[in-house]
Amino acid sequence: MEKRWKIKSESDPDIVKTLSEAINVDEILSRLLVQRGVDTFEQAKAFFRPSIEHLHDPFLMKDMDKAVDRLNSAIRNGEKILIYGDYDVDGTTSVALVYSFLRPYYNNLDFYIPNRYSEGYGVSTQGIDYAADAGCRLIISLDCGVKAVNKIAYAKKHGIDFIVCDHHTPGDTLPDAYACLDPKRNDCTYPEKELSGCGVGFKFMQAFCRKNSHDEELLYNYLDLVAVSIASDIVPITGENRLMAAIGLNKLNTNPSTGLKSIIRIANMENREFLISDIVFKIGPRINAAGRIESGRDAVELLISRDEPLADRMSESINVCNETRKDLDRLTTQEALEMINTSEPLQKLKSTVLFKPEWHKGVIGIVASRLTEHYYRPTIIITQSQGLATGSARSVEGFDLYKAIESCSDLLENFGGHMYAAGLTMKIENIPQFTERFERYVSENILPEQLIPQIEIDAEIQLKKITPKFYRILKQFTPFGPGNMKPVFVTRRVMDYGTSKLVGKDRDHVKLEIIEECSGSIVQGIGFSMGKHIQKIKSGDPFDICYTIEENVYNGNVSIQIMVKDIRFPY
Repeated sequence: MEKRWKIKSESDPDIVKTLSEAINVDEILSRLLVQRGVDTFEQAKAFFRPSIEHLHDPFLMKDMDKAVDRLNSAIRNGEKILIYGDYDVDGTTSVALVYSFLRPYYNNLDFYIPNRYSEGYGVSTQGIDYAADAGCRLIISLDCGVKAVNKIAYAKKHGIDFIVCDHHTPGDTLPDAYACLDPKRNDCTYPEKELSGCGVGFKFMQAFCRKNSHDEELLYNYLDLVAVSIASDIVPITGENRLMAAIGLNKLNTNPSTGLKSIIRIANMENREFLISDIVFKIGPRINAAGRIESGRDAVELLISRDEPLADRMSESINVCNETRKDLDRLTTQEALEMINTSEPLQKLKSTVLFKPEWHKGVIGIVASRLTEHYYRPTIIITQSQGLATGSARSVEGFDLYKAIESCSDLLENFGGHMYAAGLTMKIENIPQFTERFERYVSENILPEQLIPQIEIDAEIQLKKITPKFYRILKQFTPFGPGNMKPVFVTRRVMDYGTSKLVGKDRDHVKLEIIEECSGSIVQGIGFSMGKHIQKIKSGDPFDICYTIEENVYNGNVSIQIMVKDIRFPY
């Protein structure tokens, strides 16, 4: 598929030069910093040396004082408290963090994870009934609740208060909760608007510490869970999120919690340095698999465990769920692709909405992501659950999926999410009309270029810039993720050095050795799934490449190589 190359606009050269001199780095590196909003010595120091002291005051969040007061009142009066969270990674890490942290201070606690299939996403009447039957007077909802207006009203009739800890966009009306912690509230001035659900839970516990003079250092031990939530929920890794992700990754690499350590073992990931991508592709899917295949409660039980043998047994069980999930994912993706490939009308649309009642609800989000990557257009995959059509949606760069779904809200029973990912439910008979209106909205609002995958390039450089010192500083830009992606570079007019060749089981990858025409610098690299270009690469003609810079470890030897993302030829 053709890709667009978009080079980021030039930063102010005077600011770049001044910063370069102040911190003694190459101007290319200082330009990368300025692109990320870092343009002074002090900001650069904070960026390269994340410190816990830079966390924001949790009481800057609207309703935080009320939330802490209500929690303290519940503890003082011996009320039973239910910690309630969603079944995905963000929800289960949130529940594990708050439950584990409060447990040493108060033991009249329980936790609840809704069943994906019988209850669906978010706060459920079944969950509230469970709380009422158990005599709970307070529910702390995590990663959900900000749109649960009717459910929280139902809880109030049962004499149950809610403290909502959420990070999703609220509806027009906030629920009648005792306290509603959500940085996306219009009346909330908290500086970090893009916290994960677990991040909001962490801020709540931080405020609880400060109000009661508890040792905050004990809370920081749970930042590995926050890092897992940040990576898995794809929130921007900037500002306070980047700070918590960096410290949490360090905890994950040096002394992970018992549950996470067992997942690391079962994933054969011991004795390596973890990156955000390792969480996204290795740790997160295993935690998610519990809620997709069995029960999200299993994931929480694992994450709060302090018993290594027990944690190992639970990890093995969750790993089996993950293998089942992968099989379902592969089969469903094949079926969905075939539905489009065998239908010319579907191929001509600017959106994808597919429905099959037999599809497994636990994998439709993953399948939506895969189809979005394949056809690069807004995609909704729908199955049947509890007599309703349940869908998971994914978007493309720059297109607001939430607004597109909101435009069809009169056809929906429920929906929620954000610009790039959302979930929805509707009556099955509404699917044809929804499909038609969703396609019409997308067609009228999406820009032609938004239907072509884009590679955002940070800077144009010469290969001679790629030195050990340059890469050593570049590594300190981690953790990489949304808002702080791994820098992508472009270099013009490079040529095969004569040794580039096809590699891989199917010989569809290219191991490159290229030379720069203007400087004579030689760099090695890899181009995955680029075997089709080998003849043009070997022709001797110059071509342009965009790439990231990586570290290659082989037989104990460490070298720098480039990971080619795309190639452009002159013909």
